[in-house]
Amino acid sequence: MTTSKPMDILNQAREKRVLIRLRGNRRMRGILKNYDIHLNLTLENAEEIGSEGTTKLGDIIVRGDNVIMISPPPK
Repeated sequence: MTTSKPMDILNQAREKRVLIRLRGNRRMRGILKNYDIHLNLTLENAEEIGSEGTTKLGDIIVRGDNVIMISPPPK
């Protein structure tokens, strides 16, 4: 199955764990629950990945203008 639009990839990644790179060289991962056209993301069981390990954040909303990259799970 091929995807023709970026939003198709996000739709397929819903309810799955994604890796997100944010401004300021920050990284997070969590289960993608929802998103909008501005790439505001709702994550469940989110954790921030740092050089000293991970920090559990729980359920969060990430503002879309901070998102640099979203990596969906491998197929």
